Amino acid sequence: MSDPLDDMMKATRLTQAGRLDEATALLQRMLGVTPPPRSSPPEGRAAKSGIEPSTINGVGQRQTDLNGSGTASSSPNLNGSKDSATARASGPLRGVFQRLQSLGLRKPSPPASEIVPGVGRFVSKSFSNEAGSRAYKLYIPSGHGKGLRPLIVMLHGCTQSPDDFAAGTRMNFVAEEHACFVVYPEQSSAANASKCWNWFKTGDQKRGQGEPDIIAGITRQVLADYKIDPKRIYVAGLSAGGAAAAIAGEAYPDLYAAVGVHSGLACGVAHDMPSAFAAMQGRHPAPDHKSSRQTGLPNRIPTIVFHGDRDSTVHPRNGGEVIDRARAGGEFQTVVENGNAAGHSYTRSILRDAKGRGLLEQWVIHGAGHAWSGGSPSGSFTDQKGPDATKEMIRFFLEHTRAPARTKAK
Repeated sequence: MSDPLDDMMKATRLTQAGRLDEATALLQRMLGVTPPPRSSPPEGRAAKSGIEPSTINGVGQRQTDLNGSGTASSSPNLNGSKDSATARASGPLRGVFQRLQSLGLRKPSPPASEIVPGVGRFVSKSFSNEAGSRAYKLYIPSGHGKGLRPLIVMLHGCTQSPDDFAAGTRMNFVAEEHACFVVYPEQSSAANASKCWNWFKTGDQKRGQGEPDIIAGITRQVLADYKIDPKRIYVAGLSAGGAAAAIAGEAYPDLYAAVGVHSGLACGVAHDMPSAFAAMQGRHPAPDHKSSRQTGLPNRIPTIVFHGDRDSTVHPRNGGEVIDRARAGGEFQTVVENGNAAGHSYTRSILRDAKGRGLLEQWVIHGAGHAWSGGSPSGSFTDQKGPDATKEMIRFFLEHTRAPARTKAK
């Protein structure tokens, strides 16, 4: 039996080379998808090779999902053609090709003025432990010397970099207003060909091992090197980074005070590449929410979720699943608000505990795709419309401090 990760890397290379029929066939074999039968061509015409083309999600792909533009049009292929030749698959392959296609559409590095405000510093560092090594970028706010400051850990999505993610979310600019540190761990192409955090691997879903251990190690290194308030450390991410943030928060509730998940997935919805693709399409079985309380630590971690209801890469069902897992075993009163922000309407659900504290928030952004809400076109996977997810996340984060753990954590 072939290794799913090797097959995925091969499919990525085939897609980058424009060999789309071969990539499609490989992904279909991985997922056990039977291609639709091809009808006989009309008399006098040669049969077409490969699979009949279709659009990625049944309609023209919104460019904002791929490169920050706010216009809707057919997705260009890797050669720049407007013919949606890369969209030769349907069903579970749609999200896969949407992600693979983005490899050829990455924007050039944004200018420094779009990454860092006129004050503060953005420095490059690295971290290593027994689980592995990763580079990271750290934003140091201008007011960092005035007492203990909050820290936000930001996990980028597939194909992104810390600079790209910082520019698209403008997190450093908002963090500067609140004198917050922001650290951006960088996934390496050696760990994942598309630079995705490996949220779908069982070895990267648990405390004390794999990528969660590396992310926690980077967090602790910043905590040791700077004046960070240990009770105000938060973790957030987009897409694969959002899934990794959900895992990190669940694995280390003694380290993180709150979690932000944008267009991501819940911990435990996948255990390998095929089940990851299924989960991204909303076809995963309901996970065992009881496992989310197996750490032995009593504190329920506050969580805020953003997800577009037109997301064709990570099914919107996954945003609700993150909330369901976070609320498991608890009783909450739900308050629902509807509004409109910069062109997108939204539904905001606030789940309050018996003390009236808003511990969970779910934002469903109507008409939005797989993109950071209210983001900047300077980065990839952003949508300028809609509520400002960056400002709302920081607002939510700073409402919560981590309570002391009652059990000793390793």
